[in-house]
Amino acid sequence: MNTEGGKISVGRWMQEVGPEGDVALSSRVRLARNLEHLPFPNRAADDQLRQIQGQVDRATRQQPIPELAQVRSIDLSDYPALEREVLVERHLISPLLAQHPLYRSVILQPDETLSVMVNEEDHVRIQAIVSGLNLEEALGIAQRVDDFYAQRLDIAFSSELGFITACPTNLGTGLRASVMLHLPGLVMTGAIRQAVEAASQMHLAVRGLYGEGSNALGNIFQISNQITLGRTEKDIVRSLEVATRQLVGQERAARQALLNQAQTALDDRVNRAYGLLRFAKAISSEEAMRLLSDVWLGMDLGLLPASDKAAWRSLLIIIRPATLQKLAGRELEPAERDRFRAGIIREQLARNG
Repeated sequence: MNTEGGKISVGRWMQEVGPEGDVALSSRVRLARNLEHLPFPNRAADDQLRQIQGQVDRATRQQPIPELAQVRSIDLSDYPALEREVLVERHLISPLLAQHPLYRSVILQPDETLSVMVNEEDHVRIQAIVSGLNLEEALGIAQRVDDFYAQRLDIAFSSELGFITACPTNLGTGLRASVMLHLPGLVMTGAIRQAVEAASQMHLAVRGLYGEGSNALGNIFQISNQITLGRTEKDIVRSLEVATRQLVGQERAARQALLNQAQTALDDRVNRAYGLLRFAKAISSEEAMRLLSDVWLGMDLGLLPASDKAAWRSLLIIIRPATLQKLAGRELEPAERDRFRAGIIREQLARNG
C-alpha cells in the first residue's frame, strides 16, 4: 500500500468508477486449475506443495504475457499474519490461504487487477478484478493468463467433466464470477429479501462483502454464479451480467422511490451520516461502513456534493482493521483502531469532502 504524500493508494478497481458505478463497485472472475498427477493441496505432502509452487513460479517467468510481465510472487510461508490479512481485506487472497500459509504463495500485478493464488483449495486460482459492471473485461484477463499457464503446465482436464477441481461444485469451467453491489435502496425499502430469493431461483448466490459466510457490511453484497458444469465461461458470465443488470435496475428504482416518498427523511439521514463521519473521534468498522453507505447513497442521489467518489469508495478497504494497522506501522488495540479509523476518515473528508 502506498501512503506517499499523505495519499493512500489502493488497487485500480477501487481507484476508478466503472460502468454502472453508482451500484456496481467491481466485477471479479476466478478460474480454478490443478496440475495432473499431484494431489489437491489439502492432501498434498510438503514436498509436493513445494513442487507445485516451483512449477507455477517457473512457468510465470517464461516469456510472460503483459498481464504477468511486472508481477511479484509472495511466498506466504514467512509472510507476517498482519500482512496476509491485509491481502484478504484487499480481496487479493482468500481467508483460507491466509490461515494456512505454509508452502502457499500469491502472484500479484502491481495495480492488483490480477492475483494468482498457489496451493489454496486448488493448485492455481487465477483472479481478475476490475471496476464497475465489467465481467467481460475481467473474463478476458483471466482467460489470457489461463491460456498462458495451459501452455506451460500440465493442467488436469477431463473430456467428460471439464477442469478437475478440489470441490465438485467447481467442475466444468472452474469459473466463479461475481459482482460487488451497493444496495442501500433495496435494504431500506425492505425489498432485499425478495431480490435475494429471485437470484437464488436463477442459481445465483448472494453473499456479503467477503463472500461466503460474511456479512453485508455497508449494504454491500456479492452476487455470483453457482453452476460451472455444462456451460461455457462466456455463457456463465453473460447470465450473471443479465441478472446483475436486473438488480441494478431494482436498486435504482428503490432509490427513486425513497426520493419520491421520503426525501426529507433520506436527506436528513445522509447528512447526519456525513456529520458523524466529519466529527467523530472514534468509530468502529461496522458503524463506519454503515455511515459510509449512507454518504455514498447521498452522493449518488445528489443530496451531497459528488466529490471524488473513487476516493470515498477506497475507504471500503482502508478502514478495515489489518489495513489500518499496516498504515499505523504497528499493531493497534481495538480502541486505538477506532480512533485511528476516525482520523483517516476525517482526513479523507478534508481532502475530498
